[in-house]
Amino acid sequence: MAVATNHSLWLGLAGLLPLLVYVVLVFRGTDILAATALCVVLGAFLSHQTLISFGAALANAMGSFLALVGLIIMLGRGLGEVLAATRVSHTLVHRIIHTIGVDTEKKAMLGIMAACLVMVGLLGTMAGGNAIIAPIVVPIAAGVGLSRSTVGVIFQAVGEEALILGPFSPPVITLLGLTHIGYAEMLLYVSGPVALITLTVTWCMIQRIQRRTRDSHPYAPPAELARFAPTPRSTRATLVFVGAFLAAVIYGLVTHAPTSFVVVIMLGLSFITGLVGGLTFAEVLGLIVKGMAGNVGLFLLFLLLDPFITFVEQAGGFAALGAFLKPVMELGGRPAIVMTGGFLGAFGISGATVATLKLLHEMFGPLLAKYAVSMLAWSLALVVATRVHNFVFPGANMVSSLGFAESDDMRSMLKNGWVVGACQLAFLACFSLVFA
Repeated sequence: MAVATNHSLWLGLAGLLPLLVYVVLVFRGTDILAATALCVVLGAFLSHQTLISFGAALANAMGSFLALVGLIIMLGRGLGEVLAATRVSHTLVHRIIHTIGVDTEKKAMLGIMAACLVMVGLLGTMAGGNAIIAPIVVPIAAGVGLSRSTVGVIFQAVGEEALILGPFSPPVITLLGLTHIGYAEMLLYVSGPVALITLTVTWCMIQRIQRRTRDSHPYAPPAELARFAPTPRSTRATLVFVGAFLAAVIYGLVTHAPTSFVVVIMLGLSFITGLVGGLTFAEVLGLIVKGMAGNVGLFLLFLLLDPFITFVEQAGGFAALGAFLKPVMELGGRPAIVMTGGFLGAFGISGATVATLKLLHEMFGPLLAKYAVSMLAWSLALVVATRVHNFVFPGANMVSSLGFAESDDMRSMLKNGWVVGACQLAFLACFSLVFA
């Protein structure tokens, strides 16, 4: 009987092979969409899918939660195009920078951090947010003597945390959809503390990085600081956008609006801002489509992730993993489950943040239910898992931040990242012991 049980356990663990192959391919630099497509086919083979059932799984994925998140990401990119065309994004950054009154290194650091936090949080994308603010803040940073290394670290560290604070950012939408905790609760106990820890550590680190790299990685002294002057129209559109955005957030919190509400908000904000900013109805539609087109690959990735996870589950992979980890969990209890999930995500699973959140939640689903793990503690594990991974390994966010800062100092990025990662994991360990 024991032999048969062990045999079924190992067969079940073989169902995790697509996930293992996925991790290896991504770490080797394979395109994330190509890696996912290959692993979907492998999962279909291991779970004994027919061509008909495989097609049905793909059709069902069109109505999945991940497909909805993919659509929201595409619409967010479209909103970003509208904000750029109406100069609303530029006006926001201008107001932030000049409200602080940038004339010293520390004020410049604070200004760039604030601009990055707002823009990335609003747009839900680090690349899009930093692309908008970089041409405006880099000349200002050069004018007060900030190094390229310092600006690069700020772009990444602040951008990573903005993604877990923005109410309509893909990681936040996914986290709330998976765990069913409230946005205010998430801010108070999960994302807020993680962001505070990260920004505090980063602030201390960039003081040292600035002293070390002020002369070795400087910007060329600007002949004339690039100044953007908001027009009355861009100012009016910005005020309308901010007002509509805040109204949407408050309405969503009061009514406990579901994830699908974000689709209406993205479209509504695009049209309201675009029309007030001087665009025609057709121009707004064109910009939305242009932005969405840039994320078609990501949308396809999310469609494939749903059958990928389903096939691994049908092959018995997640159930076998739960049985394999059972002795560890029984010894450590709920805190062990939370910490294992956080550390596994941080060092064992790579890829798009939304994909990582979904994979971890499905992998640990049976254990979470069996041991009645607090969703608050598990939410923290999911957030820390995705943040730490992006901080300790050179990835797209880190490299793009270097590029926007016109820097090549990867050492400073990793140095800050490993310190931030260690602090986040320490916080997760302490939190899980109390709240799991």
